[in-house]
Amino acid sequence: MKTDRYDPQPIDTSDVIVSDEIAALSEKLAENTHDVWARGRLDEGWTYGKTLDRDKKTHPLLVPYGELTESEKDYDRRTSLETLKVLQKLGFSIVRRD
Repeated sequence: MKTDRYDPQPIDTSDVIVSDEIAALSEKLAENTHDVWARGRLDEGWTYGKTLDRDKKTHPLLVPYGELTESEKDYDRRTSLETLKVLQKLGFSIVRRD
């Protein structure tokens, strides 16, 4: 696929309103997304490093989610929140079981 022909068409979720509980779930999913990414890198032999070095396999974001800057967390937050909003848009219910 040529990137000059790629025109992303995400589902429009601008009309979806999430509850405070779903917003809190979104943050937990963002943290888990980071952990899944980090686990994958660590399993591939990557380690923490002050700079990204693909040859040495070092990455500055191989730290716990809580140590990331807010701007670094935003990528995972947008992904998790949009996923939850798409689920709702498609008619799925998200119900917490105690």
